Amino acid sequence: MKTCLVVDDSKVIRKVARHILEGLSFSVDEAGDGREALDRCQSSPPDVILLDWNMPVMSGIEFLRALGQTEIARRPKIVFCTTEDDVGHIRAAIDAGADEYMMKPFDRATIENKLQIVGVA
Repeated sequence: MKTCLVVDDSKVIRKVARHILEGLSFSVDEAGDGREALDRCQSSPPDVILLDWNMPVMSGIEFLRALGQTEIARRPKIVFCTTEDDVGHIRAAIDAGADEYMMKPFDRATIENKLQIVGVA
């Protein structure tokens, strides 16, 4: 079974994403900030991460840069999932190592499409 880590400080967003991903036969774990997500990835890297940008403790972009400096065995695919829609944010995310980018609010079709693009659906 494919695994996904949903990283968002909003409990509602995590719950919605979990519901969609479990419907797509993913095993889902959650983290409320980038620091928590980094700890989870170092102990057991998921196949894919849905990553919010704006979070307390460690933002999504800070998490992505920190993840790039770790020596985890298998790098997860990263899909940024955020309200930040300007070209500068998208370019920064891709430059930092994101594989895809999608806007909130999202639905099942959007998530499924992005997972197919990154090769984990």
